[in-house]
Amino acid sequence: MTDASATAARRPGEQVLTTLGLNAPAIDPADASPHSFPGGGRWRTEIPSCEGPEALAVVLKEASRLDVPIHRISQGSGVWMLTDAEITEMVESTGERDIELCLFTGPRGTWDIGGSTRTDSRGGGLRARGHDAVAGCVEDAVRATELGVKCLLVADEGVLWTLHRARAAGIIPADTTLKVSALIGPVNPAAYAVYERLGADSVNVPSDLTLDHLTEIRRVSGAPMDMYIEAPDDLGGYVRMYEVAELIRRGAPLYLKFGLSKAPGIYPYGHHMRELTLATAKERVRRGRLALDLLARHGADGDMAPLGSRLPGDLQRFEISS
Repeated sequence: MTDASATAARRPGEQVLTTLGLNAPAIDPADASPHSFPGGGRWRTEIPSCEGPEALAVVLKEASRLDVPIHRISQGSGVWMLTDAEITEMVESTGERDIELCLFTGPRGTWDIGGSTRTDSRGGGLRARGHDAVAGCVEDAVRATELGVKCLLVADEGVLWTLHRARAAGIIPADTTLKVSALIGPVNPAAYAVYERLGADSVNVPSDLTLDHLTEIRRVSGAPMDMYIEAPDDLGGYVRMYEVAELIRRGAPLYLKFGLSKAPGIYPYGHHMRELTLATAKERVRRGRLALDLLARHGADGDMAPLGSRLPGDLQRFEISS
């Protein structure tokens, strides 16, 4: 049962506006998500676009300085852009702090010969094109998990289902979590439920979904949701800082992702992008501090999931046939 205080409506400036006779319509308690993370809590935090050990060190140092709690660190360039030594260093650094490390799997449409992704229709989009691309994602998954990575980021439904089957078959560890990328995030409750059943343990929805859309999703699925509180420009550049308490109320269990708008893209990362990558990594942590301060000002910061928690709870899956 969810504590009523965790689902109370909190709107910035509401008290002042009410005093001036400009109060908003009453909130419907039925809009609140009834779901939470296993072990307690309705929200976790994620710092995305942490592209290697050096950027990770910057994030961890800044998080310590600003007292920003972190549940998950994610990377966007891909397992294939890191050496074994770099992956191992990231696994050890996050493991020491009980933070989940999530690495992206394999090639995707924007980086191979699929020119249709650059047309107005976007063609096949960012998915894994052809058998070999799926195989590359699987190889990345096996390699990463053998090096100790426990969370894999995917941008293709077929790759998701394949890795879920591999997990069930013991090819990758049973406690590996699979995260659906914002690049293919679902925009309706039916699609969200399909991703859950294909094996997703958390699903990154586009940051332009309305609050009502989140409520609709929560009526059909309790799978953890990821959302950029500030989205990169190539995902819209949306800044939803003032909605953070209401996003939690509607979308829990929710990962708050602290992205960065007005910054050049850094994928696929290499050392030629070093200064930009380190500067933006540091600023993402600061953005997280701003969001957490806003939650605290509105009394909505008290239902964070315990640090170190990472599993999604019991989810609905399609049956795997033999």
